[in-house]
Amino acid sequence: MPIMETDNSNDSRAEELKLLANEAFKAHKYAQAIDLYTQAIELNSQNAVYWANRSIAHLKLEEYGSAILDASKAIEVDPRYSKGYYRRGAASLAMGKFKEALKDFQQVKKICPNDPDATKKLKECEKAVMKLKFAEAISVPESQRRPVAESINYRSIDVEPQYSGARIEGDVVTLDFVKKMMEDFKNQKTLHQRYAFQIVLQTKELLQTLPSLVDINVPKGNHFTVCGDVHGQFYDLLNIFELNGLPSEENPYLFNGDFVDRGSFSLEIILTLFAFKCMCPSAIYLARGNHESKSMNRIYGFEGEVQSKLSEKFVELFAEVFCCLPLAHVINSKVFVVHGGLFSVDGVKLSDIKAINRFCEPPEEGLMCELLWSDPQPTPGRGPSKRGVGLSFGGDVTKRFLQDNNLDLVVRSHEVKDEGYEIEHDGKLITVFSAPNYCDQMGNKGAFIRFEAPDLKPNIVTFSAVPHPDVKPMAYANNFLRLFQ
Repeated sequence: MPIMETDNSNDSRAEELKLLANEAFKAHKYAQAIDLYTQAIELNSQNAVYWANRSIAHLKLEEYGSAILDASKAIEVDPRYSKGYYRRGAASLAMGKFKEALKDFQQVKKICPNDPDATKKLKECEKAVMKLKFAEAISVPESQRRPVAESINYRSIDVEPQYSGARIEGDVVTLDFVKKMMEDFKNQKTLHQRYAFQIVLQTKELLQTLPSLVDINVPKGNHFTVCGDVHGQFYDLLNIFELNGLPSEENPYLFNGDFVDRGSFSLEIILTLFAFKCMCPSAIYLARGNHESKSMNRIYGFEGEVQSKLSEKFVELFAEVFCCLPLAHVINSKVFVVHGGLFSVDGVKLSDIKAINRFCEPPEEGLMCELLWSDPQPTPGRGPSKRGVGLSFGGDVTKRFLQDNNLDLVVRSHEVKDEGYEIEHDGKLITVFSAPNYCDQMGNKGAFIRFEAPDLKPNIVTFSAVPHPDVKPMAYANNFLRLFQ
């Protein structure tokens, strides 16, 4: 009898924790919700609802690998629990695994044959899989494909007399042009295709000459600013420039990947960053993030946005240019800056990173994949990735990498942080994220880091989101994915 009482009290406490977790989830405090659901699971691991609820909290934090594991556990506990399949399908979809998602939504439909929502999502998933199959069927093998950049002659494109937007005179992108273009973008005007082609093609020429690991030299007495993900939040980018000045030779920046997707002003962001690169290559450095890839852009909005605002040809062109972006930077042989994180093996040298052939779509394993996708963990050693791609690495891994390469600090991005940044691994690793109130719902601050030479001590500046026009995040995203927002 005493055992039963303990079980009942555990169950009651687990339910209380679930209700608290639900409240945290509603308040968009997803990490707190995960912690509370975890406590509930520890008291009662045979409740499928707890696992499924924790799964959707992981989903909101883009921890798709963890979301799939939790949803699978919910299904294991109760094979008839439709939300387990639903959550797993949503997580598979978010990773671009449409075929796996389809199986789960077929199962939802089987369990709930009269649920109109399940029917709608199944139809959309079937459509997405058919579209994928069609794209695969008509795609030309990489070896036979002629780069779209070679087929564009922007000089032959006429600019209509009635066009009143920013213009590039001749071949040189000037500061006056960039300022006028940003002002036009602020007022939701578009740039003429001729100038958009010119900026993107000139940027490609600049980027493809760079190594996969770029060394940056900041002279004594000068400063250098590192920004994290900006994710299509153009008005927050303007605010960064308001707070910290425009990019120039005297005020250089590194934008550390994930320029596009999620936010619905990704085109404005990428053209602005590329225009500054054309204006003065040493004023701005650009690193590839995991969202500078075809598979992510197809799902999370950039492809749809480019098609809507420019044309299909630009979709292909951006994909080619993203393959030219460097994978990492080192500032004054002291600070290693990368979008995601470190590696599944010890002993990786900077020369190994420099030697990576990056001119491709990101692979699903290996050094390039790990640079773009990995995350730090609080415990030592290495663990599976909560995202389902890359890995998690501990402070000991960070320490050994820095020692092996005679470096002082790792700076990375890739993760939303409540304060816009987080310092981990005994101060040897800083995450910086520059998209405040991410997706208009996370309530986080944004941050950037200013380094002063020669000692390169990080000075972290945080800022809040600014208003933007009434265009929702993911406005151009895959229609199916929007059903889960």
